[in-house]
Amino acid sequence: MVSVSGKTYWLVGASEGLGRELARELSAQGARLVLSARNAGRLESLCAELPDARAVPLDVTDLKAVRQAAAGIGPIDGLIYNAGAYDPMRATGWDADAALTMADVNFTGALRVLGEVVPQFMRAGRGDITLVGSLAGYRGLPASIGYGASKSALISLAETMRHDLKGSDVVVRIVNPGFIKTRLTAKNDFKMPMLMSPRDAAKRVFKAMCSTRFRTDFPAPFSFAIRALDFIPDFLLYRGK
Repeated sequence: MVSVSGKTYWLVGASEGLGRELARELSAQGARLVLSARNAGRLESLCAELPDARAVPLDVTDLKAVRQAAAGIGPIDGLIYNAGAYDPMRATGWDADAALTMADVNFTGALRVLGEVVPQFMRAGRGDITLVGSLAGYRGLPASIGYGASKSALISLAETMRHDLKGSDVVVRIVNPGFIKTRLTAKNDFKMPMLMSPRDAAKRVFKAMCSTRFRTDFPAPFSFAIRALDFIPDFLLYRGK
């Protein structure tokens, strides 16, 4: 059982939706928080609600800014990478700028932040890392150019880190939610099965953080259905193509 009380967590992607609710949940459980996102005003308004939180505005696509932020916040006990960008996009309507932004925020941004945090944890001999992925990262899905690929890369990164850090006291976990009602999913024009509130999703992420279990997918049974797609032969999945 992992306790967050009295520990310092750097939550990257804290200004909206899941990240904002997760910050509230962590604070309620006694964690000290360093909150990052691009929107400084939203961060400050959140910090004003919480007893032990400070805002460190950050653009994860800027390596210099990431390095300055990591150096400035000092030692931390845990990292939560929740930064995300999303635009629904089909290959028939490719938007190169949007696709690259999704890849840069959702995956390459994680590499920048982890590149500063993991060496610190290795020197300290301990640390806790939570990467927030997506069920969309398990299989190529329609209208998911950029987003699905970047989340798939994040899942692969987490799996590699879990292998490499086995035997250390640095815990790595990947949490893959389904659809959460946010300003990002408001862009979708299709029915979203088992759509969750940010608060409900945050409670599930927090529960995952209280365990050293590597992978948490939710909600069931939607997550089971997504994983089951791996067992459908390509000739059936892509029939008529």
